[in-house]
Amino acid sequence: MISERHEQVVFGHDPATGLRAMVAIHSTALGPSLGGCRMRPYADEAAMVADALLLSEAMSYKNALAGLDHGGGKAVIWGDPARDKSPELFRAMGRFIATLGGRYITAGDVGTTVADLDLIYETNPWTTGRSPERGGSGDTGILTAYGMQQAMRAVARHLWGSDSLEGRVVGISGAGKVGRRLAEHLVAEEGARVIITDPSPEALAAVSVEVEVVGSTEELIDRELDIYSPNALGHALTPAVAETLRCVAVCGAANNQLATPEVAEMLSGRGILYAPDYLVNCGGVVQAAEELPGFDMGRAKARVAGVYDTTLRVLGRADAEGVLPVIAAAREAEERMAAGGPALRTFDVRR
Repeated sequence: MISERHEQVVFGHDPATGLRAMVAIHSTALGPSLGGCRMRPYADEAAMVADALLLSEAMSYKNALAGLDHGGGKAVIWGDPARDKSPELFRAMGRFIATLGGRYITAGDVGTTVADLDLIYETNPWTTGRSPERGGSGDTGILTAYGMQQAMRAVARHLWGSDSLEGRVVGISGAGKVGRRLAEHLVAEEGARVIITDPSPEALAAVSVEVEVVGSTEELIDRELDIYSPNALGHALTPAVAETLRCVAVCGAANNQLATPEVAEMLSGRGILYAPDYLVNCGGVVQAAEELPGFDMGRAKARVAGVYDTTLRVLGRADAEGVLPVIAAAREAEERMAAGGPALRTFDVRR
């Protein structure tokens, strides 16, 4: 089960708090690994391991494409975020991460919040995504959504010759901390028409702009869309979805959207452009990385805006080389990782 492509995989168990967790470090070629801490009620340990390995590898590619001096890593907690959270559990998670001595820097992900990260920070100085009161930048969904807006503008320019999204129909699956903000950017700033779905009525009620709500993802993908945007959990793009999706492009913030690698080929065969998730959803990790020198929102936002140019460049490379965008994106990331970065170091965040 453990991939030979990963530098380090460690497991943590704290009987006193019930913590069952792991950290996967895929690469430190560009610097200390950086990635979120996810909490999910996995079916079994094998599912937890598989998720962490895939996510950490994607983080290496994401960080490389975002121009960060960081490798890829991921932490996962095996538990139900609606039932199993406690301050003691997150402090135990912090102690576990701290044993790595800065080779892995954590941030937020599905199932964890800014408040959870503040607790991890109490026992682990290598923690980003903290509250402003704890010297952090707050919810990394803020710049993830902004980056997605810029990536969609680049997709529009590549496909239609203009980066305007006015009048474009965008289907958003997931109205969480990214999907909700993305919908607001698209409607209020771009003039797009948004159709959205989420199983949580509370999440949908939090959307502050006028959108059309549908009852399920199945209903959403059956609609005529310009862009489909998966913004919840991974593996949303299954072969069945690829066969039925009615859109021109897929551009979403969810990690590991392809259920199998063949899905990218299936989408291309139907004339649907798939913008690789680790290319377009980098805003959150850039926001987290910008905390390390001392967070400045203006500087961080300017850096996230660069996803527009990166997306255009990768899509253009895919056309020039006659390959899928996922291949072009991987080549660009691997070239940067192979060239190396700064010498491996840890950040002295206690200064």
